[in-house]
Amino acid sequence: MSVLSLRLPDSLHRAAKDLAHRENASINQVIATALAEKISALLTEDYFKKRAERGSKNKFLKALESVPSIPPDKGDEL
Repeated sequence: MSVLSLRLPDSLHRAAKDLAHRENASINQVIATALAEKISALLTEDYFKKRAERGSKNKFLKALESVPSIPPDKGDEL
């Protein structure tokens, strides 16, 4: 585990402290969780961008051709 000295605006520090108290957690846990969520979101965005670059509209349309054409179930109509 690493130690990180972090400067926060007073308003963010207060918000983190209030949230930690409300969630019965430490400020460290709140900040670590928030950072983990942000990193996950950014990495997911990168992952989908890379996948999209490898995508092929023609392959997608060909795959759709194998889907059977059946009427929707009752209640599924738009």
